[in-house]
Amino acid sequence: MEHFGRRGLRVGAAGLAAALAITGCSGQALEGNNNTTAEGGQVTLKVNFWGDMGLDKLKAKYEAANPNVKIVLNTGEYNAQHEDLQKKLVAGSGAPDISAVDEGFIVQFRSQADQFVNLTDKGAGALESKYLPWKWQASKSTSGQQIGLGTDVGGLAMCYRTDLFKAAGLPTDRESVSKLWPTWDAFLETGKTYTSKSNKKFLDSGTNLFNPVLSQQPVGFYNEQEQLQMDGGPKVAFDIATKALDAGISANLASFQPNWDQGFTKDQFAVLACPAWMLGHIQKTAPDQAGKWDIATIPGGGGNWGGSWWTIPKQGKNVDAAYKFVEWLIQPEQQIEVFKTVGNLPSQPALYKDPAVLDYKKEFFTNAPTGQIFASTAENLKPQYLGKKNGPTRVAVENVINRVGQGGIKSADAWAEAVKEAEKAAKS
Repeated sequence: MEHFGRRGLRVGAAGLAAALAITGCSGQALEGNNNTTAEGGQVTLKVNFWGDMGLDKLKAKYEAANPNVKIVLNTGEYNAQHEDLQKKLVAGSGAPDISAVDEGFIVQFRSQADQFVNLTDKGAGALESKYLPWKWQASKSTSGQQIGLGTDVGGLAMCYRTDLFKAAGLPTDRESVSKLWPTWDAFLETGKTYTSKSNKKFLDSGTNLFNPVLSQQPVGFYNEQEQLQMDGGPKVAFDIATKALDAGISANLASFQPNWDQGFTKDQFAVLACPAWMLGHIQKTAPDQAGKWDIATIPGGGGNWGGSWWTIPKQGKNVDAAYKFVEWLIQPEQQIEVFKTVGNLPSQPALYKDPAVLDYKKEFFTNAPTGQIFASTAENLKPQYLGKKNGPTRVAVENVINRVGQGGIKSADAWAEAVKEAEKAAKS
């Protein structure tokens, strides 16, 4: 998931070097961080994550099969969950038994592998062959410690409102819509057409344009030597995002904040970049729009935005029980259940050929063959190195894009400001 983040722009400063990361996700406030207890044979496992990872049904299923285990699900804001995990690792206590970690943070946390259970010591090495090779390697430290088991990948597509497209005189079937935008420039032109005909904004935000474009570039914010690379992929993505803002086709709504959710229900935009994990949020936010959404290909082809891992902080009191639950969560039956419930695409390629995934069609999205759409993008992914400071750097650049959208800085001056802020983040 980006989940995510993968995957929002209203962020605060963190006093730790770990700092904050990319987009914000909605969720409940963080619960207290008391560690787990195991009294009278009962084990309580606290699981921290963000957004909706499809765990509600799985929690009930696991507890029914394991009556001595109680699962406490703690969903929170995307940045806050990662920041909280970092603080608890530094403090040496208070971390959850199991914590989701997004792609934007995995390099940061794998560099602290001594703070996590090495899952190969629990037998996870036998699972390596099930994963996309890059997914397995991404959570493995340079010293060979495996800190996480992959949940999902964020292969990209484009979600759009068929009813709003029709009202603007645009085609509505996914093949014709995909042909409208083979490139990002063509996408912007489509947006101008939509806005001129409908007098409504086309897309949700400049940052949600910046992120998918950046994900398609060979190199993101950092190279593998941890050197900032702003003149490459980030410049390409920044230019496209600011072009959209200058064209007046963006609603300028901060992702995973209340006004963004209201934007769905109030028809304030007609299209947004859709990693597989975004489907669940759309369904949950705008349930009355079933059958009014569809999924087209994304301009530029491919890319990955988000995708997570389950990790087990070493300070937990029920490490064995935590691993047993995590190992159960990543089994095919549970992965397929999550895919069908919230759309998160598994990171185990054998499942892309499973009829339960390959033949699955999402009624909410006009019976779009989501299994085929996202499986094809996942298999062709060429993952991008994200760097230890990827999170705070992305926040710094996104904040500048937000300022452009809000009229706080002119687009002509924005790039120099973005570079300056990115350099600060890199040195933090």
